[in-house]
Amino acid sequence: MPEPIVVIGSSNVDFIMKMDHLPARDETVTGAVFMQTFGGKGANQAVAAGRAGGNIIFVNCVGDDPYAGTMVAGYEVSGVRTDRIFHETGIASGAALVMVGEGGHNYLSVASGANGRLTPERIDSVRDLIAGASYVLMQFEIPAESIARALDIAAEERVPVVWNYAPANPFDISQLDKVEILVANEPEVATLTGITVTNTASAADAAQALRALGVSTAIITLGEAGSVIAAEDGIEHVSAFPVEAVDTTAAGDTYCGCLVVALAEGKTLPEAVRFAGAAAALSVQKLGAQPSMPWREDIDAFLAERG
Repeated sequence: MPEPIVVIGSSNVDFIMKMDHLPARDETVTGAVFMQTFGGKGANQAVAAGRAGGNIIFVNCVGDDPYAGTMVAGYEVSGVRTDRIFHETGIASGAALVMVGEGGHNYLSVASGANGRLTPERIDSVRDLIAGASYVLMQFEIPAESIARALDIAAEERVPVVWNYAPANPFDISQLDKVEILVANEPEVATLTGITVTNTASAADAAQALRALGVSTAIITLGEAGSVIAAEDGIEHVSAFPVEAVDTTAAGDTYCGCLVVALAEGKTLPEAVRFAGAAAALSVQKLGAQPSMPWREDIDAFLAERG
């Protein structure tokens, strides 16, 4: 087996309502379709990476609620190792309420639950995993001090970190020089750089600003407009695959998980971004977070079809 990709992050129980349009303040929208699935950015990215063929180990905390066992079993079905998931007592697993409206756009509200128990001490306890990883993949639904500790350990062990700066939370930007690849969308990169991204040109400016802050490579995701990459050898725009979106929930997570798998396989950065974009395009055509994530054969077939 190749060196593992260690995904450090959150997991949630998702409660989803699909409706004709998203409600305004104090509005009740009836006639919705309900689904209960599993999500959380860390779990989503681990599942996406596992289904894409990666050797994935997930570091996470779940609670002692009735959903936890089923949630963890689902990761294993997707090819994710779960022996470093911590089972906490006296607290529920993370939970998310998701409303999906027209065009696949959504509102989300998240209760962190057991995700808050993924402390720096827990990160210290998996130092051996980090040291033996090909990549560490993280998001920002766990405590900031745990992110910082993981960055420290990865830097000391010379393991590259791919950090999806989502959701955007306050963070010590002096730590960004420990990030190999930072992935952010328009509002997230604006939080870090103060640059409002409206097109590929402003995305290129923001990506370069991230590099000036210490990030080795910056990837700005622009949805239907594709991705802008800023690396040592210059800036490149990679187009998205046009599809009709049903639900954009976890498209970014699918993208990040598959990006790291492609990089671990030795693909060039533009090739990896294209692979990730294909996986994300497949995911938005189905409802739900993890249920929408494609398997490797689906991604390969899509790329072969689209040339």
